[in-house]
Amino acid sequence: MKKGIVKFFNASQKFGFITSLDDKKDYYVHIKDLLSPVKEGDLVTFEIAATKRGEQAVKVALCS
Repeated sequence: MKKGIVKFFNASQKFGFITSLDDKKDYYVHIKDLLSPVKEGDLVTFEIAATKRGEQAVKVALCS
């Protein structure tokens, strides 16, 4: 599991980006991959999945 900060998330458009604390890369996230609602600035945990469009954040959850 990686940790990151929600850089941007637009619920009406159903996507956003998470900046990893490890490698400082931005990862795309789709609303279907959220385990809990998020907003900009939230600290989250996530996994990375390889997709046909590149790496994407999945299993995104708020840190407790």
